[in-house]
Formats: sequence, C-alpha cells, structure tokens
Amino acid sequence: MRVLLVEDDAGVADALTQGLRGSGWTVRHAATGRDAVAALTPDTDLVLLDMGLPDHDGLWVCARIRETSSVAIVALTARRAEASVVAALRAGVDDYVVKPYSLAVLLARMDAVARRAGTRPDPAPAVDAGFELDTAARRVRTPDGDVGLTAKECELLAALLRHAGRPVSRAALMEEVWDTAWIGASRTLDVHVGTLRAKLGAQVVETVRGVGYRLVPVAER
Repeated sequence: MRVLLVEDDAGVADALTQGLRGSGWTVRHAATGRDAVAALTPDTDLVLLDMGLPDHDGLWVCARIRETSSVAIVALTARRAEASVVAALRAGVDDYVVKPYSLAVLLARMDAVARRAGTRPDPAPAVDAGFELDTAARRVRTPDGDVGLTAKECELLAALLRHAGRPVSRAALMEEVWDTAWIGASRTLDVHVGTLRAKLGAQVVETVRGVGYRLVPVAER
C-alpha cells in the first residue's frame, strides 16, 4: 500500500515515515501543499494530509486533489472545532484524526479507510435507482455523465442502494460505513448525505424523520 504523507514538520514526518514503513506502507513525503499536489500519482492508495501547511491550507490541498482524484484522504490536525471537521469533510477528506494521536490509532484508521475504498461487489438494487454505481472506480454513471465519489460517499451510497426504496436507520448506516465508536459519526453521516445530494440531486436521498435516510427510486422523483 502506498501513502503520500503531507507534513511540514521534518521531525514528525521522519517519525511517521519510520512507523508507517515498519507497518508495511510505502511512503512518499511532501512538505508543502504544492509539492503534495505535484507528488500525487495514480498508484497512490491513501493521503495523510496535515491541515496546517506553510504555503496552503489543507482544505486547498484537498480541493486540488479532488479535482483529479478520488484517492482516500485522512486529515491530520490539531483543529478540534466542529466547524473545522465539517469543512474538512465537505472538502473531501474520508477521515479526520485529531492530534495528538498514537501510531496504533492512526494505522487502524488508515486500514479502515483503505478497506472501505477497496473493491466490493456492486449492489444490485431491487428498484430502478436511475444510475449505476461502480464501486471499483468510485463513480456513478448517470444519463448525464459520470460523477466521481470519495471513498466514504461510495460506501454510503452502496449501503443505501442495497435497501433502495426502503428507509435505512442512522444507526445501521453509521455501523456499516463508519466505526460507531467514532464520536461525531452521526454528524459525519449528515455531511456525506449532503455531498451525495449535491452531486446526484437533492431528490435522490430522502430524509425519513425519526429513522434515517432512504434512496428514492427514480419512479418516485
């Protein structure tokens, strides 16, 4: 597995590189936002992105990456405020690790994100959803063209597709797509539903009050 580590602190970068390589990851390092965008290659499996960089904010870096790639991104930051978490998720990060953290926790988060980003059998909805989900490519094929998804957007849409036309509880979605032990997962679910609506149309995912969400069949839109 290949990771791009974006970290401007040389001491932190060296320590992380050693720990990651000791756990089987191949590491490429970039110290600035511009270097990170330039260093991203098609074979990169995951990006560890420090949100406080000397030349550009991590949100800028994330936005540039998302213009061309759906690679999994894990944000590393000391910013704990909810607004910072929401901004990062809306920018396209797949997980958010707050400093200080242990290497064991970081590796577990990376493994979880990489696992969710891996290939799974595509769901076969019982009703016409109006589009086709390609989980391997993390793309939605619609009559108007293809739409790229982040790793977690793809996982969430796949979960909704498996129950297309029926409500899925928030608890079930959080358990399937995120580790329920992650405090703030409920808010993250809402954010990712919002990004799916922005990409596919507000009418595609319906809020079922008191329950959760429902993928609306094309015949009902």
